[in-house]
Amino acid sequence: MSANTIWRRMTPKKIMEGVFAVHKPTGISSAQALRDLQHHFNPSELFAPWLEAERAARDRESHNQRKRRKDKRIQVKIGHGGTLDPLATGVLIAGIGKGTKSLQDFLLCTKVYEAVVLFGTDTDTYDRVGKVLKRAPYDHITKEMVEEALEQFRGKFMQLPPLFSALKMNGKPLYEYAREGKEIPREIERREVEVLNLELVEWMEGGTHSHVAPTDEAGHAEINVANMLWKQEDVQPATNEEEATARENFEQKKRKLSEDQDDLILERPPTKSRKAAPPSSAETAMMSGGLPSPSEDPAPQPSIETCPAAEEESKDKGPPAVRLRMTVTSGFYVRSLCHDLGAALGSAALMAELERTRQGEFELGKNVLEWEDLGKGEEVWGPRVEKVLDEWHEKNKTDSSAEVARSS
Repeated sequence: MSANTIWRRMTPKKIMEGVFAVHKPTGISSAQALRDLQHHFNPSELFAPWLEAERAARDRESHNQRKRRKDKRIQVKIGHGGTLDPLATGVLIAGIGKGTKSLQDFLLCTKVYEAVVLFGTDTDTYDRVGKVLKRAPYDHITKEMVEEALEQFRGKFMQLPPLFSALKMNGKPLYEYAREGKEIPREIERREVEVLNLELVEWMEGGTHSHVAPTDEAGHAEINVANMLWKQEDVQPATNEEEATARENFEQKKRKLSEDQDDLILERPPTKSRKAAPPSSAETAMMSGGLPSPSEDPAPQPSIETCPAAEEESKDKGPPAVRLRMTVTSGFYVRSLCHDLGAALGSAALMAELERTRQGEFELGKNVLEWEDLGKGEEVWGPRVEKVLDEWHEKNKTDSSAEVARSS
Protein backbone atom coordinates (compact mmCIF):
# COMPACT_ATOMS: atom_id res chain seq x y z
CA MET A 1 0.00 0.00 0.00
CA SER A 2 1.50 3.34 -1.05
CA ALA A 3 2.21 6.19 1.37
CA ASN A 4 -0.19 8.32 -0.66
CA THR A 5 -3.06 5.84 -0.11
CA ILE A 6 -2.39 5.67 3.64
CA TRP A 7 -2.26 9.47 3.87
CA ARG A 8 -5.54 9.97 1.99
CA ARG A 9 -7.35 7.31 4.09
CA MET A 10 -6.25 9.06 7.27
CA THR A 11 -7.32 12.49 6.00
CA PRO A 12 -11.08 13.18 5.93
CA LYS A 13 -12.53 14.54 2.71
CA LYS A 14 -12.55 18.33 3.07
CA ILE A 15 -12.37 21.41 0.92
CA MET A 16 -8.83 22.80 1.10
CA GLU A 17 -8.57 26.58 0.89
CA GLY A 18 -6.25 29.18 2.34
CA VAL A 19 -2.78 30.63 1.95
CA PHE A 20 0.63 28.95 1.70
CA ALA A 21 4.04 29.83 0.27
CA VAL A 22 6.33 28.17 -2.24
CA HIS A 23 10.04 28.68 -2.95
CA LYS A 24 10.03 30.08 -6.50
CA PRO A 25 13.10 29.18 -8.56
CA THR A 26 14.89 31.59 -10.86
CA GLY A 27 14.05 31.65 -14.55
CA ILE A 28 10.26 31.62 -14.36
CA SER A 29 7.72 34.37 -13.80
CA SER A 30 5.32 34.42 -10.85
CA ALA A 31 2.45 33.80 -13.27
CA GLN A 32 4.21 30.73 -14.65
CA ALA A 33 4.81 29.49 -11.11
CA LEU A 34 1.04 29.62 -10.48
CA ARG A 35 0.34 27.72 -13.70
CA ASP A 36 2.83 25.06 -12.63
CA LEU A 37 1.12 24.77 -9.24
CA GLN A 38 -2.23 24.34 -10.98
CA HIS A 39 -0.71 21.61 -13.12
CA HIS A 40 0.08 19.65 -9.94
CA PHE A 41 -3.05 20.58 -7.98
CA ASN A 42 -5.78 20.00 -10.60
CA PRO A 43 -5.45 16.17 -10.77
CA SER A 44 -4.61 15.77 -7.06
CA GLU A 45 -6.67 14.04 -4.39
CA LEU A 46 -6.06 16.90 -1.96
CA PHE A 47 -7.93 19.43 -4.08
CA ALA A 48 -10.53 17.05 -5.60
CA PRO A 49 -13.21 18.13 -3.05
CA TRP A 50 -12.60 21.81 -3.93
CA LEU A 51 -13.02 21.06 -7.64
CA GLU A 52 -16.22 19.10 -6.96
CA ALA A 53 -17.64 22.01 -4.98
CA GLU A 54 -16.68 24.45 -7.74
CA ARG A 55 -18.33 22.26 -10.37
CA ALA A 56 -21.53 22.10 -8.30
CA ALA A 57 -21.51 25.86 -7.82
CA ARG A 58 -21.21 26.44 -11.55
CA ASP A 59 -24.08 24.06 -12.23
CA ARG A 60 -26.25 26.39 -10.14
CA GLU A 61 -25.25 29.48 -12.14
CA SER A 62 -27.74 31.14 -14.43
CA HIS A 63 -27.38 31.06 -18.21
CA ASN A 64 -26.16 34.67 -18.26
CA GLN A 65 -23.56 33.99 -15.55
CA ARG A 66 -22.17 31.09 -17.52
CA LYS A 67 -22.09 33.17 -20.68
CA ARG A 68 -20.13 35.97 -18.98
CA ARG A 69 -17.52 33.56 -17.66
CA LYS A 70 -14.47 33.89 -19.92
CA ASP A 71 -12.60 30.80 -18.71
CA LYS A 72 -14.99 27.88 -18.59
CA ARG A 73 -12.35 25.41 -17.44
CA ILE A 74 -12.70 24.16 -13.88
CA GLN A 75 -9.31 24.54 -12.24
CA VAL A 76 -8.02 25.15 -8.73
CA LYS A 77 -8.41 28.89 -8.14
CA ILE A 78 -5.01 30.32 -7.25
CA GLY A 79 -3.38 33.76 -7.01
CA HIS A 80 -0.19 35.23 -5.55
CA GLY A 81 0.47 37.84 -2.89
CA GLY A 82 3.30 39.81 -4.43
CA THR A 83 5.14 39.16 -7.69
CA LEU A 84 8.76 38.09 -8.04
CA ASP A 85 10.65 38.84 -11.25
CA PRO A 86 11.93 35.83 -13.25
CA LEU A 87 15.47 36.67 -12.07
CA ALA A 88 14.43 36.51 -8.40
CA THR A 89 13.99 33.48 -6.17
CA GLY A 90 12.40 32.95 -2.79
CA VAL A 91 9.07 33.26 -1.00
CA LEU A 92 6.06 33.43 -3.32
CA ILE A 93 2.80 33.51 -1.38
CA ALA A 94 -0.14 31.75 -3.02
CA GLY A 95 -3.83 31.80 -2.14
CA ILE A 96 -6.20 28.89 -2.87
CA GLY A 97 -9.97 29.43 -3.29
CA LYS A 98 -11.26 31.84 -0.66
CA GLY A 99 -7.66 32.33 0.45
CA THR A 100 -7.16 34.62 -2.55
CA LYS A 101 -9.22 37.24 -0.70
CA SER A 102 -6.47 37.48 1.93
CA LEU A 103 -3.61 38.05 -0.52
CA GLN A 104 -3.96 41.83 -0.35
CA ASP A 105 -2.83 41.68 3.28
CA PHE A 106 0.51 40.20 2.23
CA LEU A 107 1.16 43.02 -0.23
CA LEU A 108 1.27 45.41 2.72
CA CYS A 109 3.46 43.36 5.07
CA THR A 110 7.24 43.64 5.56
CA LYS A 111 9.60 41.61 3.40
CA VAL A 112 13.21 40.48 3.82
CA TYR A 113 15.49 40.33 0.78
CA GLU A 114 19.07 39.34 0.04
CA ALA A 115 20.53 40.96 -3.06
CA VAL A 116 23.89 40.91 -4.82
CA VAL A 117 25.00 44.30 -6.16
CA LEU A 118 27.57 44.29 -8.99
CA PHE A 119 29.42 47.57 -9.56
CA GLY A 120 30.68 49.13 -12.77
CA THR A 121 27.67 48.76 -15.10
CA ASP A 122 24.24 50.35 -15.34
CA THR A 123 21.36 48.77 -17.32
CA ASP A 124 17.92 49.91 -18.37
CA THR A 125 16.20 47.43 -16.02
CA TYR A 126 18.70 47.98 -13.18
CA ASP A 127 19.57 44.25 -13.17
CA ARG A 128 21.78 41.79 -15.06
CA VAL A 129 19.12 40.86 -17.63
CA GLY A 130 18.81 44.39 -19.02
CA LYS A 131 20.72 46.25 -21.72
CA VAL A 132 23.82 48.26 -20.88
CA LEU A 133 23.32 52.02 -20.60
CA LYS A 134 26.58 52.96 -18.93
CA ARG A 135 29.92 51.59 -17.79
CA ALA A 136 31.90 53.30 -15.06
CA PRO A 137 35.15 52.84 -13.08
CA TYR A 138 34.98 50.86 -9.89
CA ASP A 139 38.52 50.34 -8.57
CA HIS A 140 38.06 53.18 -6.08
CA ILE A 141 35.17 51.40 -4.32
CA THR A 142 35.97 49.83 -0.96
CA LYS A 143 33.94 47.93 1.61
CA GLU A 144 34.17 50.91 3.95
CA MET A 145 32.79 53.24 1.27
CA VAL A 146 29.83 50.95 0.66
CA GLU A 147 29.03 50.69 4.37
CA GLU A 148 29.13 54.47 4.67
CA ALA A 149 26.93 54.98 1.59
CA LEU A 150 24.31 52.54 2.86
CA GLU A 151 23.44 54.89 5.70
CA GLN A 152 21.47 57.18 3.36
CA PHE A 153 19.21 54.26 2.38
CA ARG A 154 18.06 53.42 5.92
CA GLY A 155 14.79 54.64 7.35
CA LYS A 156 12.24 56.57 5.30
CA PHE A 157 13.19 58.25 2.01
CA MET A 158 11.79 59.00 -1.43
CA GLN A 159 12.64 56.37 -4.06
CA LEU A 160 12.35 56.46 -7.84
CA PRO A 161 10.99 53.18 -9.33
CA PRO A 162 12.97 51.33 -12.03
CA LEU A 163 12.57 53.20 -15.30
CA PHE A 164 12.21 50.53 -17.96
CA SER A 165 10.79 47.41 -16.38
CA ALA A 166 8.10 48.34 -13.85
CA LEU A 167 7.07 51.87 -14.71
CA LYS A 168 4.40 52.73 -17.25
CA MET A 169 2.54 55.91 -18.09
CA ASN A 170 -1.00 55.72 -19.44
CA GLY A 171 -0.51 51.98 -19.85
CA LYS A 172 2.57 52.32 -22.07
CA PRO A 173 6.23 51.55 -21.22
CA LEU A 174 8.41 54.66 -21.15
CA TYR A 175 10.81 53.52 -23.84
CA GLU A 176 7.93 53.24 -26.34
CA TYR A 177 7.40 57.01 -26.09
CA ALA A 178 11.04 57.51 -27.11
CA ARG A 179 10.78 55.10 -30.04
CA GLU A 180 7.65 56.88 -31.29
CA GLY A 181 9.22 60.31 -30.91
CA LYS A 182 6.67 61.36 -28.30
CA GLU A 183 7.27 63.25 -25.09
CA ILE A 184 6.71 61.57 -21.75
CA PRO A 185 3.20 62.64 -20.58
CA ARG A 186 4.27 63.72 -17.10
CA GLU A 187 7.15 63.63 -14.68
CA ILE A 188 8.12 60.50 -12.81
CA GLU A 189 7.16 60.74 -9.16
CA ARG A 190 9.24 59.42 -6.30
CA ARG A 191 7.48 57.36 -3.67
CA GLU A 192 8.10 57.20 0.06
CA VAL A 193 9.55 53.86 1.14
CA GLU A 194 11.00 52.61 4.39
CA VAL A 195 13.98 50.38 5.04
CA LEU A 196 13.74 48.95 8.55
CA ASN A 197 17.08 47.16 8.39
CA LEU A 198 19.96 47.20 5.88
CA GLU A 199 23.28 45.44 6.30
CA LEU A 200 26.26 44.41 4.23
CA VAL A 201 26.66 40.67 4.79
CA GLU A 202 29.40 39.91 2.25
CA TRP A 203 32.07 41.91 0.40
CA MET A 204 33.39 40.29 -2.78
CA GLU A 205 36.58 41.58 -4.36
CA GLY A 206 36.81 41.57 -8.13
CA GLY A 207 37.92 38.20 -9.44
CA THR A 208 36.62 36.31 -6.39
CA HIS A 209 33.03 35.88 -7.58
CA SER A 210 31.17 34.67 -10.68
CA HIS A 211 28.86 37.65 -11.21
CA VAL A 212 29.23 39.31 -14.61
CA ALA A 213 27.55 42.26 -16.29
CA PRO A 214 25.51 41.82 -19.48
CA THR A 215 27.07 42.65 -22.84
CA ASP A 216 23.94 43.52 -24.84
CA GLU A 217 23.95 47.30 -25.25
CA ALA A 218 20.92 49.57 -25.30
CA GLY A 219 19.91 51.50 -28.40
CA HIS A 220 19.91 55.30 -28.53
CA ALA A 221 16.14 55.46 -27.82
CA GLU A 222 16.57 53.78 -24.44
CA ILE A 223 19.64 55.90 -23.66
CA ASN A 224 17.73 59.07 -24.56
CA VAL A 225 14.81 58.42 -22.25
CA ALA A 226 17.07 57.24 -19.42
CA ASN A 227 19.20 60.39 -19.58
CA MET A 228 16.13 62.60 -19.74
CA LEU A 229 14.42 61.00 -16.77
CA TRP A 230 17.54 60.77 -14.62
CA LYS A 231 18.24 64.46 -15.16
CA GLN A 232 14.59 65.31 -14.57
CA GLU A 233 14.56 63.53 -11.22
CA ASP A 234 18.18 64.33 -10.34
CA VAL A 235 19.22 60.68 -10.11
CA GLN A 236 21.66 60.58 -13.04
CA PRO A 237 24.39 57.99 -12.45
CA ALA A 238 27.84 59.36 -11.82
CA THR A 239 28.93 61.87 -14.46
CA ASN A 240 32.39 61.94 -15.99
CA GLU A 241 33.29 64.74 -13.58
CA GLU A 242 32.14 62.71 -10.58
CA GLU A 243 33.99 59.67 -11.87
CA ALA A 244 37.11 61.75 -12.29
CA THR A 245 36.78 63.04 -8.74
CA ALA A 246 36.32 59.51 -7.41
CA ARG A 247 39.37 58.31 -9.32
CA GLU A 248 41.41 61.27 -8.13
CA ASN A 249 40.53 60.44 -4.52
CA PHE A 250 41.59 56.87 -5.15
CA GLU A 251 44.87 57.97 -6.72
CA GLN A 252 45.54 60.27 -3.75
CA LYS A 253 45.17 57.31 -1.40
CA LYS A 254 47.68 55.33 -3.48
CA ARG A 255 50.13 58.24 -3.53
CA LYS A 256 49.86 58.64 0.23
CA LEU A 257 50.77 54.99 0.73
CA SER A 258 53.86 55.49 -1.45
CA GLU A 259 55.17 58.73 0.13
CA ASP A 260 58.16 57.02 1.69
CA GLN A 261 59.22 55.36 -1.55
CA ASP A 262 61.54 56.67 -4.21
CA ASP A 263 59.96 59.22 -6.53
CA LEU A 264 61.15 57.29 -9.56
CA ILE A 265 58.67 54.50 -8.96
CA LEU A 266 55.83 56.98 -9.55
CA GLU A 267 57.07 57.89 -13.02
CA ARG A 268 54.77 56.67 -15.81
CA PRO A 269 56.32 54.26 -18.34
CA PRO A 270 56.55 55.35 -21.97
CA THR A 271 53.09 55.66 -23.51
CA LYS A 272 52.20 52.63 -25.60
CA SER A 273 50.43 52.93 -28.89
CA ARG A 274 46.70 53.19 -28.43
CA LYS A 275 44.42 50.42 -29.62
CA ALA A 276 41.76 51.00 -32.24
CA ALA A 277 38.78 52.96 -31.00
CA PRO A 278 35.71 50.93 -30.03
CA PRO A 279 32.67 50.90 -32.36
CA SER A 280 30.57 54.04 -32.41
CA SER A 281 27.36 54.15 -30.38
CA ALA A 282 25.30 53.98 -33.59
CA GLU A 283 27.13 50.82 -34.70
CA THR A 284 26.74 49.36 -31.22
CA ALA A 285 23.02 50.16 -31.21
CA MET A 286 22.58 48.46 -34.59
CA MET A 287 24.48 45.37 -33.47
CA SER A 288 22.37 45.09 -30.30
CA GLY A 289 19.05 45.57 -32.04
CA GLY A 290 18.71 49.28 -31.35
CA LEU A 291 16.86 51.68 -33.61
CA PRO A 292 18.71 52.64 -36.82
CA SER A 293 19.11 56.28 -37.79
CA PRO A 294 16.67 57.46 -40.45
CA SER A 295 19.45 59.07 -42.53
CA GLU A 296 22.68 57.78 -44.04
CA ASP A 297 24.68 60.40 -42.15
CA PRO A 298 23.17 60.20 -38.70
CA ALA A 299 23.46 63.02 -36.22
CA PRO A 300 25.52 62.23 -33.09
CA GLN A 301 23.48 59.95 -30.83
CA PRO A 302 23.73 59.43 -27.08
CA SER A 303 26.30 56.77 -26.47
CA ILE A 304 27.09 54.36 -23.71
CA GLU A 305 29.71 56.08 -21.59
CA THR A 306 32.79 53.97 -21.02
CA CYS A 307 35.77 55.26 -19.12
CA PRO A 308 39.12 53.97 -20.49
CA ALA A 309 40.15 53.22 -16.93
CA ALA A 310 37.10 50.99 -16.56
CA GLU A 311 38.23 49.00 -19.62
CA GLU A 312 41.73 48.62 -18.19
CA GLU A 313 40.56 47.39 -14.80
CA SER A 314 38.06 45.00 -16.39
CA LYS A 315 41.06 43.25 -17.98
CA ASP A 316 42.59 43.01 -14.52
CA LYS A 317 40.39 41.51 -11.82
CA GLY A 318 36.89 42.74 -12.61
CA PRO A 319 34.40 44.72 -10.52
CA PRO A 320 33.66 44.13 -6.85
CA ALA A 321 30.25 43.03 -5.61
CA VAL A 322 28.40 43.04 -2.30
CA ARG A 323 25.63 41.00 -0.78
CA LEU A 324 23.04 43.04 1.11
CA ARG A 325 20.28 41.95 3.46
CA MET A 326 17.34 44.28 4.00
CA THR A 327 13.93 44.41 5.66
CA VAL A 328 11.59 46.73 3.78
CA THR A 329 7.98 47.81 3.67
CA SER A 330 5.50 47.67 0.80
CA GLY A 331 6.37 49.34 -2.51
CA PHE A 332 10.17 49.12 -2.15
CA TYR A 333 12.26 48.38 -5.27
CA VAL A 334 15.49 46.50 -4.54
CA ARG A 335 16.73 47.19 -8.08
CA SER A 336 16.44 50.93 -7.51
CA LEU A 337 18.49 50.62 -4.34
CA CYS A 338 21.26 48.80 -6.26
CA HIS A 339 21.21 51.44 -9.02
CA ASP A 340 21.21 54.38 -6.60
CA LEU A 341 24.00 52.84 -4.50
CA GLY A 342 26.25 52.75 -7.56
CA ALA A 343 25.55 56.42 -8.30
CA ALA A 344 26.20 57.34 -4.64
CA LEU A 345 29.66 55.75 -4.92
CA GLY A 346 30.62 57.66 -8.06
CA SER A 347 30.17 54.59 -10.25
CA ALA A 348 27.29 52.47 -11.56
CA ALA A 349 25.67 49.28 -10.30
CA LEU A 350 23.09 46.64 -11.09
CA MET A 351 21.27 43.88 -9.22
CA ALA A 352 22.89 40.53 -10.04
CA GLU A 353 20.82 38.32 -7.72
CA LEU A 354 17.70 38.66 -5.59
CA GLU A 355 16.12 36.32 -3.05
CA ARG A 356 13.07 37.03 -0.92
CA THR A 357 13.77 35.12 2.29
CA ARG A 358 10.69 36.19 4.23
CA GLN A 359 7.30 37.77 3.58
CA GLY A 360 4.97 38.23 6.51
CA GLU A 361 4.79 34.98 8.47
CA PHE A 362 6.35 32.84 5.72
CA GLU A 363 10.10 32.25 5.80
CA LEU A 364 12.45 30.05 3.77
CA GLY A 365 13.53 26.93 5.61
CA LYS A 366 10.57 27.07 8.01
CA ASN A 367 7.11 26.97 6.47
CA VAL A 368 7.69 27.39 2.72
CA LEU A 369 7.16 24.52 0.26
CA GLU A 370 10.31 23.72 -1.68
CA TRP A 371 9.82 23.78 -5.45
CA GLU A 372 11.58 20.44 -5.86
CA ASP A 373 8.92 18.76 -3.68
CA LEU A 374 6.32 19.27 -6.40
CA GLY A 375 8.20 16.91 -8.69
CA LYS A 376 8.33 14.22 -6.00
CA GLY A 377 4.61 13.64 -6.14
CA GLU A 378 1.52 14.36 -4.05
CA GLU A 379 2.62 11.95 -1.34
CA VAL A 380 5.43 14.45 -0.61
CA TRP A 381 3.90 17.87 -1.21
CA GLY A 382 0.32 16.95 -0.24
CA PRO A 383 0.77 16.60 3.55
CA ARG A 384 2.92 19.72 3.67
CA VAL A 385 0.46 21.92 1.79
CA GLU A 386 -2.44 20.50 3.82
CA LYS A 387 -0.66 21.27 7.10
CA VAL A 388 -0.02 24.91 6.17
CA LEU A 389 -3.58 25.41 4.86
CA ASP A 390 -5.01 23.87 8.05
CA GLU A 391 -2.89 26.22 10.15
CA TRP A 392 -4.04 29.19 8.09
CA HIS A 393 -7.70 28.10 8.42
CA GLU A 394 -7.37 27.71 12.19
CA LYS A 395 -5.77 31.12 12.51
CA ASN A 396 -8.48 32.78 10.42
CA LYS A 397 -11.44 30.75 11.77
CA THR A 398 -12.75 33.65 13.86
CA ASP A 399 -12.69 36.07 10.92
CA SER A 400 -14.37 33.49 8.66
CA SER A 401 -17.15 32.87 11.19
CA ALA A 402 -17.79 36.58 11.49
CA GLU A 403 -18.01 36.86 7.70
CA VAL A 404 -20.56 34.03 7.51
CA ALA A 405 -22.63 35.61 10.27
CA ARG A 406 -22.74 38.94 8.41
CA SER A 407 -23.82 37.30 5.14
CA SER A 408 -26.59 35.18 6.70
